[in-house]
Amino acid sequence: MKKIFLSLLALPFFASAQKLDENNYRIYSVKQGKEVTLKEMVSDMDNYDVMLFGEEHNDSVTHFLEFSVFELMHLKYGSDLALSLEMFDRDVQPVMDEYLQGFIKEKYFKKDARAWNNYRDYKPMVDFARQKKLDVVCANAPSRYTNLAGRGGQGILKELPDDAKKYIAPLPYDTATGPYHAKLTLVTHMPATTADTTAKKGRPFNMITAQSLWDATMAYSVTGYLDQKKNKGKKIMHVNGKFHSDEGYAVATQMGKYNSKLRKLIISAASDESFPKVNWETLKPNGDYIIVTDPKVPKTYSE
Repeated sequence: MKKIFLSLLALPFFASAQKLDENNYRIYSVKQGKEVTLKEMVSDMDNYDVMLFGEEHNDSVTHFLEFSVFELMHLKYGSDLALSLEMFDRDVQPVMDEYLQGFIKEKYFKKDARAWNNYRDYKPMVDFARQKKLDVVCANAPSRYTNLAGRGGQGILKELPDDAKKYIAPLPYDTATGPYHAKLTLVTHMPATTADTTAKKGRPFNMITAQSLWDATMAYSVTGYLDQKKNKGKKIMHVNGKFHSDEGYAVATQMGKYNSKLRKLIISAASDESFPKVNWETLKPNGDYIIVTDPKVPKTYSE
């Protein structure tokens, strides 16, 4: 198997520390019922419109793979490719576009786009898009609005000025139900409502309403981009925390509301202590392709 190494476009922490290759991960195709190569996984995108790449935000190997996948997709689809990121909010799209077009320096881009503290993990993909003149969609809802939704519900969001509403999913948006609702309350270790210390007298904070706004807005951002006439036929790689797409929930489910015909390929990537002898049966529900990474590779930051 040919080794895939990061290009020299931009070497983040994990690449500068060591060389990563196929010995640091395993990929399992649920449809084929066997382990496959990175190139085989990318080739399957011919049958889909959007790749939902679910990650653990501090997983070095996953960040290596995301960039590798983005490069391989560019080799296949060229300019008919775009990147979408949970890590940037819709209201900073003009800043992203200014950076991609070469108008502003990186230090101003990072400041004004409110880049995450671990932006260096996503920098290779953003700079590759800049070099190849590919679009990057700032997909997420600003935290000020998800906090507002949690405190006051969708009713208070309707009172926002029209300019503010452009940065969130159209109202009303669907909220988590059924298995995803149960998973959300279980994994976050919070009830559907909890105390909000920023609200007067500990007013209940609805985590479901807040989380669902993130999910709906990311889904709306991706489908909205693909629905534009100029973007018809493009492939898009959307990167988010795996909780937002595992099992076809959250963002994946919300996409169906905005475009029921959209073909979604779900990737679920995480490290596991069982590596390299992985019990795929327990992980199969998470997506179309399951990636397990080497837990011995240092994380890009500590949680």
